[in-house]
Amino acid sequence: MRFFHVPAVALTALLTTIFAAFPAHLSSQTLQYERDESFLPIPAVSPPYWEMNGTAVSPEGRSVFATRRFDPPIIEMDAKTGEILREFGSGLLAWPHGIHVDDEGYIWVADATVGDPPRLGLMGPIPLAVKAGRGHQVHKLSPDGEVLMSLGTKGVPGKGGTHFNAPTDIVVDPESGDIFVSDGHNVNTNARIVKFSKDGKFLKEWGGLGWAPGQFNTPHAIDLDSQGRLFVADRGNGRIQIFDQDGRFLEEWRHLGGRSGIAITPDDIMFTTGSNSIMIVNAKDGSILGEIREGINAEGVAVDDYGNVYASEVFDRSVKKFTRKLNLRH
Repeated sequence: MRFFHVPAVALTALLTTIFAAFPAHLSSQTLQYERDESFLPIPAVSPPYWEMNGTAVSPEGRSVFATRRFDPPIIEMDAKTGEILREFGSGLLAWPHGIHVDDEGYIWVADATVGDPPRLGLMGPIPLAVKAGRGHQVHKLSPDGEVLMSLGTKGVPGKGGTHFNAPTDIVVDPESGDIFVSDGHNVNTNARIVKFSKDGKFLKEWGGLGWAPGQFNTPHAIDLDSQGRLFVADRGNGRIQIFDQDGRFLEEWRHLGGRSGIAITPDDIMFTTGSNSIMIVNAKDGSILGEIREGINAEGVAVDDYGNVYASEVFDRSVKKFTRKLNLRH
């Protein structure tokens, strides 16, 4: 997801210095991060209802948002201290998933609804929410938490322009306002990308379950790069696929493996979660610039204008912050 407003002066200056000094093909030690141990918004011993999936940063970088699988499902934290500022959205979601904050500060949340297999020992959909008929929607909220728009049909899975089946993530193009939704959390749901206009009008969809270019098996997260290309974490197929905004397939990257979360900076540095790590990748050519492996088991990921990385964890039930080390080694 896109978590920045331009210009990102501090990040741009440092990354420009780094890339001027080192070629793009350097080892995974090019960019190094360490955990900020003072950032502790979630209890150290956290019960299952603190399972955190998506995370996002406000445009000005002061707040970090995350979705948890319990009411209230949306948590806002102070980006510096980790203090929980508010919890909101009760009665809105059944099984919270991706979250995106656009350049105007509107908060978008996806309700994947389906839950996880019992064998994983994770929270299922919020029981009262399912009983109340919630789910299978994407919501746009004001910065104050008021619901301004809902896409999909409440509690009803399906296809086409008026239904979703387990939507996982959202990103909004900052230029056109067009809305992109990745729809389908497993092989029993949808496997597509859906595009809407800024006012919620259905424009098109592409995909389908499969392994060929342009098909998906759990499109788990999406984001846009500086060129407006759409990156899709096609997790079940172990790859990232890249498209233009009309759905034309451009290329795929398999060398990163199955990815759960994506965040791309204005400088086209991609942070992507999966396999107990956060990989740092040049979004222009796919080269690996670094990797965070220090006690991480994240799904969601976000980056602020200073290069701080925020990771939300389902199994470890936390939100963690990582800051860049200044001593680069190669």
